[in-house]
Amino acid sequence: MKQRSNIGLVLEGGGMRGVFTSGVLDAFMKHSLYFPYVVAVSAGACNGLSYMSRQPRRARYSNIDMLQKYGYISLKNLLTQGSIFDPNILYDRFPNEIVPFDYDAYRNNPATFEMVTTNCLTGRAEYLSEKRDAARMTAIAKASSSLPYVAQITEVDGVPMLDGGITDSIPVVRAIDMGYSPNVVVLTRNRGFRSAEPDFKVPRLFYKEYPRLRVALSHHVEAYNQQLELIERMEDWGEVIVIRPQRPMEVDRLCRDTAKLERLYEEGFAEGERFCKDYLKDTY
Repeated sequence: MKQRSNIGLVLEGGGMRGVFTSGVLDAFMKHSLYFPYVVAVSAGACNGLSYMSRQPRRARYSNIDMLQKYGYISLKNLLTQGSIFDPNILYDRFPNEIVPFDYDAYRNNPATFEMVTTNCLTGRAEYLSEKRDAARMTAIAKASSSLPYVAQITEVDGVPMLDGGITDSIPVVRAIDMGYSPNVVVLTRNRGFRSAEPDFKVPRLFYKEYPRLRVALSHHVEAYNQQLELIERMEDWGEVIVIRPQRPMEVDRLCRDTAKLERLYEEGFAEGERFCKDYLKDTY
């Protein structure tokens, strides 16, 4: 196993764009490349769990094969279960029956794994970790991936939580604050991308009980674009190493086209392989 004590790994989210990340992490596992600290958001957190439990292609199976077989993204799910992603399939049947999660390997992994959530009460990011309690670990992963407007709020320790990407889409500052530098950052957008979606003041119709959450949602796009600019500056200064798609993304957050997802997975795997071959000989 190749590991260096001061390098962290940062995993962006992005819904189904996270298939890219699952490819990168599978390449890392192929080369036995692991990090002492991993901080992950949303889909990055879900993919990161399979990396932490040392289960190659498990995340790929979830993102592509299971989507094709079970069709777990649908408006019907949103209407009947409160989430556009079928929570029963993803957070119960998948880890416990379909491709069981290796809880023992995860618990015995000495690395620190943090998942980012957004606290609905404070409107701030929280960085949560759990190795012992499987139910709490699942709740954190679910909360980190609970996209606003199309997923239910998830409680962790009695606190209402939503997607970590609302408040910290690319938690590289968290990794630095935890003492890790440089960091490897896996993004799910090509270099130069900036979101053109307009920020808007979230009406009280949505999340009326959580005014600070509405504030966070109201400037989410601006905050995300600022993080992308920061990452590119840090990359140019040699402070981070970035692995990202090389071409504009054809997969959106809720993509159900498995052919596109397979191409994106293969691109991620190829970029992960390139990283391992180009940098391992010099870094480790």
